Amino acid sequence: MNRPRLQTDFFSRMSDPQAMRTMFDHLPGVFFFVKDAQGRMITANAAKLERLRLKSEREIVGKTDDDFFPPDVAVAFRKDDQEIIRTGRPVVNRLELWLDEQRVLNWFMTTKLPIQGKGGKIIGIMGLSRRYDEQATRHTAREVTAAVAYLQAHLHESLSAADVAVAVGVSERQLHRKLREALGTTPHELMVRMRIQAAAEALTNTGDSLADIALNHGFCDQSAFTQQFRKRTGMTPRQFRQRHAPV
Repeated sequence: MNRPRLQTDFFSRMSDPQAMRTMFDHLPGVFFFVKDAQGRMITANAAKLERLRLKSEREIVGKTDDDFFPPDVAVAFRKDDQEIIRTGRPVVNRLELWLDEQRVLNWFMTTKLPIQGKGGKIIGIMGLSRRYDEQATRHTAREVTAAVAYLQAHLHESLSAADVAVAVGVSERQLHRKLREALGTTPHELMVRMRIQAAAEALTNTGDSLADIALNHGFCDQSAFTQQFRKRTGMTPRQFRQRHAPV
């Protein structure tokens, strides 16, 4: 019996074809969800329900991101989902800035895949997110650790990938490969995201002006800061500050 036939036969004998999705309830730090093409939630694992302060799966079915997130963030999520549905191209290991359960700024690594219906048409998406630092701790290669530490110590400087490679002691090509394998990103993107994280903390914890925060965190001006910040968080720095100001 060939593999496809074996799979078909096995799944046909399952009492509940969806039983395997309960595996996600037992993966610590993993947030799993499924949406249809209209953006309505179909299912989510226990961790996702808990983060949204829901008691059962029944409470999430049919809801959309608008029911749980600020309008600007929900719009950004919806835009991403529609792009996947339109093109069929997945989003793999993308870093997103968000508040964790302690309302501390952290990076989350998100993967979203299209779901095809029986006729081949894409009928929705499935996705999962997990804390970025949990992903990083599984990759303790010296070069990756050194690159992150070097970037952290030089956030205010204008650096190229070549500069980081020299500091770490590898070729630029090796640096790109190692960061891509370990963290799913490039040296430049990692630098931008680390700057945004530091700037987001300043937005939350200080009264500094947006212009000062931009310059203090390696951006050439407030306009560039706003553009990069909105691209990666779904909101402007001003909106982020208003949303996450201490109560």
